[in-house]
Amino acid sequence: MSDVGHSNSDGSAPWPATAAVFGASGGIGRALCEALAQGGTQRIYAGSRAGKEPAGEGIIPFAFDLQDEASIAHAASIMQDTLPQMIIIATGVLTLADGRGPERTYKRLDPATMAEVLALNTIGPAMIAKHMLPLLPREGRGVFAALSARVGSISDNGLGGWHSYGASKAALNMLLKNFALEMARTHKDSIIVGLHPGTVDSALSQPFQKGLPEGQLFTPAKSAAHLLGVLGGLDASDSGKVFDWQGEHIPA
Repeated sequence: MSDVGHSNSDGSAPWPATAAVFGASGGIGRALCEALAQGGTQRIYAGSRAGKEPAGEGIIPFAFDLQDEASIAHAASIMQDTLPQMIIIATGVLTLADGRGPERTYKRLDPATMAEVLALNTIGPAMIAKHMLPLLPREGRGVFAALSARVGSISDNGLGGWHSYGASKAALNMLLKNFALEMARTHKDSIIVGLHPGTVDSALSQPFQKGLPEGQLFTPAKSAAHLLGVLGGLDASDSGKVFDWQGEHIPA
């Protein structure tokens, strides 16, 4: 257990000393970088498409593209000298840039839309895992987390719809479980999890905020605090699972 994102009261060095956030220009990603910096993390690799933000002491921006594996491999290469103890993928798409999705009925399924959503929500994070998991420490605590969603739970699915998005997150959750099992053979203290941040006031959720009950829309800063708090309460026995912002396990 570790008090992630906060200076430790016992005088010990804050953990993680080094972190990497993919999707650092988005609402949650930026807030995670800021919270880690405020908590004492000395070096934060902050990845975005432009590779220029956010800015701040100890924050090192880098460029990457979820659909360009070479850019992800290059990002991993710049971290070789000071390896991250925590890696967070704070990316995801619900509605594509041209307005497609999410589909509320099977009648609106489109192969091109499905392929793009899966590329961004599943394949891109998988490529990040491919190049970043080897950087986690073999001894001691190492965390790899990716933003998932409750709709990726098959057993919790009582409404249907949002086909491509739900399928992409369910597939992501399966990959995280696979990665956890494989990493446990060589990195016994590694923690690989999915995180459901709840509904956050961001571009992703904006079209779906209407009618949301009071108190269920979080600012990015509040969401970042929730997620870092959850990560701080996990250990290796939790690896391979998905947790919501309250730390409750979401079934597969």
